[in-house]
Amino acid sequence: MSLLIIRAAEIRNLLPMGECIEVMDRAMRAFSGGAVNAPSRIIAPLGEQDAYFILMPGETQQPPIYGAKIVSLLPANPARGRPAVQGFVTLFDQSTGAPVALVDGAEITAIRTAAASALASRELARENASSHGIFGAGVQAANHLDSVCSIREIKKVRVWARDFDKARQFAQKHAGRGGAVVTAVKDPAEAAACDIVSVVTNSPEPVLRGEWLQAGAHLNLVGAHEPQHREADSQAVAGSAIYVDSRQGALNEAGDLLIPISEGSVTEHDIIGEIGEVLLGKAPGRLNEQQITLYKSLGIVAQDLFAAEHVLSNARKTGKGQEVEFP
Repeated sequence: MSLLIIRAAEIRNLLPMGECIEVMDRAMRAFSGGAVNAPSRIIAPLGEQDAYFILMPGETQQPPIYGAKIVSLLPANPARGRPAVQGFVTLFDQSTGAPVALVDGAEITAIRTAAASALASRELARENASSHGIFGAGVQAANHLDSVCSIREIKKVRVWARDFDKARQFAQKHAGRGGAVVTAVKDPAEAAACDIVSVVTNSPEPVLRGEWLQAGAHLNLVGAHEPQHREADSQAVAGSAIYVDSRQGALNEAGDLLIPISEGSVTEHDIIGEIGEVLLGKAPGRLNEQQITLYKSLGIVAQDLFAAEHVLSNARKTGKGQEVEFP
């Protein structure tokens, strides 16, 4: 019996962003269609402040796999020169129970998270969207730049970060990427005044205000993943048509929604649907050109399993990865 180990350096070629968006399409349809068994994830706090150990198990019949994402999340790591997310996705064969692959979890997470936002933007943003505001200047900012440019003809990107030097360095590094003009801005309202806005800061407090959003915008809220943390204020949420990746997950963990719900600004019934439900025709998408739409992303194991299986399939076709005997 052998186990294929697929490292981060190999994954980007095995999981191109355009392909990953289509993989996320299949994953979200399967999840909302009831074809994925996904127990609630376990998030265990570590000794370091805001550090966590995360276990996300799941199973799907098509493709016939089961497994889990097992990662640590240490937000302080980037300052030390290490990824914030470290770990792996492990896949097992559905028929035999044999472990078949270990796939780097940080790279899978980085690509599939941005691809899921792009999928939501593809379904909810205006067709003529041409500007993209990004809050944050890290790994997810770069991946969201790529992913959103792949689903709309983006001409200008405005990047804001709490440290303007990081935003400026990001704009210089990614100048012209995706065919867009990338500009760093000091005023967050400038980044918010775009057709598509992606907030990927991991801030515990709002960095985006609803009053800054323009009519017809689409908003991706990605960075906050705890009940007491949020990246957008209640006005932004209350003024938007709300969509999620998982309704249950959002009502358990999404402070971006739970805090406005506790304040009475919105209710859980204001969640229009999961993105998978939109894709399946079970929930409506954008209603008009003036509506503001909001996608709250937490990440679900279906995304990891489908992405890892796609990586494994491509690795087998191309001879990538390291095969080791196991046990």
